Amino acid sequence: MSEAWLDAICWTDDGLVPVIAQQADTGKVVMFAWMNRESLALSHASGYAVYWSRSRQRLWCKGEESGNRQKIISISVDCDADVILLQIEQEGGVACHTGRESCFYRTLDADQIWQINSAVLKDPAEMYQK
Repeated sequence: MSEAWLDAICWTDDGLVPVIAQQADTGKVVMFAWMNRESLALSHASGYAVYWSRSRQRLWCKGEESGNRQKIISISVDCDADVILLQIEQEGGVACHTGRESCFYRTLDADQIWQINSAVLKDPAEMYQK
């Protein structure tokens, strides 16, 4: 199978591309992460999000520990081919390791204070039991 579609991506010098995960049915942005060529190809082939973990320096199948996988509905690239947008179905309703629907759960208010704008849906200790 041709990999020309992967060659069209403008990878960073580290071989990565930023990825935004957006809930397909609501349009809510739930996560930002990175992919390398292998993780993008695996995501496309499997239909589930696989990211590159910069902290672990390895492939990271979203939900491998928490069970909160991301089923891919569509993969898009921006006009410069340097950002990927995943339209996803968030299994378990939780995308963030804090147990929230979205990683973007703090909003800057008029007093320049970060306010938490969503509740914890699942205790992280339950998601990451070892």
